[in-house]
Amino acid sequence: MTQPFTVEDLHLHQKVTELAAAPDGQSVACTLRSVNREEDGYVSCLWAVGVDGEVRQLTRGPGLDKAPRWSPEGARLAFLSDRGGTSRVHLLPRDGGEAAALGALPGAVSDVRWMPDGKALLVAAAVPVDPDWRGERPGGRKPKERKVQPEVAWKLPYKSDGMGYMLAREIHLFRLDAASGEHRQLTDGPFDVLAFAASPNGRHVAHTRTREGRFSHRSDLWVCDADGGHARQLTREFATVMSPLWSPDGRWIAFSATGKEGDAQTNLFVLEFGSGRIRPLGDADVQVADPESVHWAPDSQSLLFSQQHRGRHRIVRIVVPSGQIDVLAAGNRQFGAFVPVGDALAYVVEHPSQPSEVHLCPAGSGERQLSDFNPWWKERPPVLAETWEFEVPDGRGGSEKIEGWLLRAEGASGPLPMLNDVHGGPASYALLDFDSNVYWHVLCSQGWAVLALNAVGSASYGREFCDRLAGHWGEYDLPQHLAAIRQLREEGVCDERLAIAGKSYGGYLSGWAIGHCNLFRAAVVMAPVGNIETHYGTSDGGYYADPYYMGTEERFDRKLAKQLSPMAHVEKATTPTLFMQGADDERCPKCQSEELFVSLMRAGETRAELVLYPGGDHHFLGEGAPSVREDAARRIIDWISAHVRHAAAPLPGTGEQATAGQDESRA
Repeated sequence: MTQPFTVEDLHLHQKVTELAAAPDGQSVACTLRSVNREEDGYVSCLWAVGVDGEVRQLTRGPGLDKAPRWSPEGARLAFLSDRGGTSRVHLLPRDGGEAAALGALPGAVSDVRWMPDGKALLVAAAVPVDPDWRGERPGGRKPKERKVQPEVAWKLPYKSDGMGYMLAREIHLFRLDAASGEHRQLTDGPFDVLAFAASPNGRHVAHTRTREGRFSHRSDLWVCDADGGHARQLTREFATVMSPLWSPDGRWIAFSATGKEGDAQTNLFVLEFGSGRIRPLGDADVQVADPESVHWAPDSQSLLFSQQHRGRHRIVRIVVPSGQIDVLAAGNRQFGAFVPVGDALAYVVEHPSQPSEVHLCPAGSGERQLSDFNPWWKERPPVLAETWEFEVPDGRGGSEKIEGWLLRAEGASGPLPMLNDVHGGPASYALLDFDSNVYWHVLCSQGWAVLALNAVGSASYGREFCDRLAGHWGEYDLPQHLAAIRQLREEGVCDERLAIAGKSYGGYLSGWAIGHCNLFRAAVVMAPVGNIETHYGTSDGGYYADPYYMGTEERFDRKLAKQLSPMAHVEKATTPTLFMQGADDERCPKCQSEELFVSLMRAGETRAELVLYPGGDHHFLGEGAPSVREDAARRIIDWISAHVRHAAAPLPGTGEQATAGQDESRA
C-alpha cells in the first residue's frame, strides 16, 4: 500500500554525498547525510558498502563525519569530523574500533589526503590572521583581541556565501604526522589553498591556490616540494583551476579549469610535469560534471570521470593525451558521486524516481543497487521523469530543438496544472536531486505536472548553446519556456493552470516573466538576481560574473544591466508572487528580493509576500536547516495551489495577450 509524497518526507531521506574506494577494490566508504530532527540539523556518518552487497556502519557521530580517505595500504580510514566542535582529522582502523582525533591545527580542517607512504597526511586548515595586516606576514604577531572585530575589506572577494566574511583567516597546507599528530605548515602568504595532491613518489605537492593582491577570485596550479620549499606557479592562463590529480606514473597532473572569469563550464586538462606543457582533454564541449569525480586509471593512460552531457551525466573514459572518449555508463539520470572500485564503477544515482543509493556496474555486466538507505521510498507512488523535446525560437530569427524533463505521477493523464520550474545558473541544467526538489514529488502526488526545461543558456549542450544567452537574459530564454508550455498545452498535457518558480538565475527568469506576460497564475521567486546593477556590487561574485553573463567582460555595462533586470518591469506584474530568500545569502543578497517585493507592492494591488529565513544562505532550499526546507516547500506548494485557480489580470498595455518577445528598448 502506497501513500503520497509529503513535505515531511525530507526528514526521512538519507543522501549519499561522497564515495571513496578501498585499495583492495572490495568496498567503498561513503558519507551518508541524515536529518537530525530534534536538533533541527544534520548528522553524517561513514558507511562501508561492499561490492558483495554487505553494508556496515563505520561511524556514528555525533556531528558531521565526512571526507573519507583510505590509507595507501587500506588498513586505516582518515576522515574529518566536527564532533569536538571544530573540524579535525580522525583516524579509524578498517577492522573496527574507536575513531581517534589526530593533531591540533590552528583552525578548522577543510580537506585531508594521505601521503603515498602512509606515514603522514596533507591537510588544508584555517589560519587566523588580522585583516588590518592587509596580507602582510604576521612575523610572530597574533590577531588583536578587540571588543569589536571590524570586518576590513582590502581585496576582492571579501565575503563568500555560506561563510560570510573571509579576510580574518587564510587556508594553508600542513603536513600531519599519522603517528604523533605533529604538524608542519607548508604554505604561507595572503592566499588560500583550495585543493592539493601529493606526487606518487612523495617528493612534490601539487595544489591550487588563490591569487595574491587586489583581486583573489582567480586560482592557479602550483607545485612545491614535500617540505613546502621551491613553490612555483604552473598555470597563468585560466580563471579557475580545481582538483589537481597526479597520474600513477607521476608524468601528468590532471586538473579541471575554466578559461574566463564567471564561466561555470568546466573542462579537463593535463599538465606534463617534466615539460610544463598543458593540453586540453577533448574539445570545449567535453565538460566535467564534478571535479571530484575525476580518477586516473592504474596504467596512467586514461582518466575516468562523470561528464555532463545533454542535461544528464555519464561515466566516461578519456585517453591521455589524445582525448578519445569511451562511454562506460549512461542513461536518463545524473550521478551524485562516482569512484572506480577495482574493475567496476560505483556511483550514486540521482533521478526523481529513485532515492539516493550506491550502485555498482561491474565491467562487462549489468548494474545493481548495493545499498538500501531509503526503504521508505518503496511506499511512495512512482514519479515518472520523461525527457521531452520542444521546437522553440533560437533568439536569432530561427528555431531549434531543446530538451526538458516532464514529471508526473505514474498513470497521470492531462490536462494537469503545471509548474514551470526554472533551474539556476544559467550555465547549469535541471538538477534531479530529491533534497532540493521535494516539492516536485509532493506536487506530482497532488495531481500536478512539473516541467524542468533546459533552455538556451543551459550547460551540457555545447558551448555555443550556453554562451548565446550572454547579454540576452530574458530575451532569448523566456520565449523558449513559453513555446515549450504552448506545445504541452496543445498536446493536452497541461491546461491554463500554470505557475512558475525558480531560484538564483531561476529566480531571475521567474521575476522577468511576471513583468512580461500574464500567462502564469502564480509565481515563486527565490534568491533571485532581481537588479543586475546592484547585484554586481553586493554579490560575493557579482563583480566578475555579471560582466561575463552580460556579454561585456571585463567591463560592466550598467545601462544593459538595467535593461535586462526584472526590476525595470516588475511594476507591471499582475501575477501573485511569493518571494523567498535566505537572509544571509551572499550570492544573491536579500536586497535582490527586497527591491522586487517593495516595488511590486507599491505599484498596485498585485498580491505579494516576502519570506526571509534568518541564518539562511543561498542554498536554503536544499541545504538549509530541515525546518527551513520544510517551511519553504510548504509555502511553495500552498502559494501556487491557492492562486492557479484564478487567472492573472492583463499586463498594463498588453490587453489579454501574453507577451514574451524582445524588450522594446532593444528591439
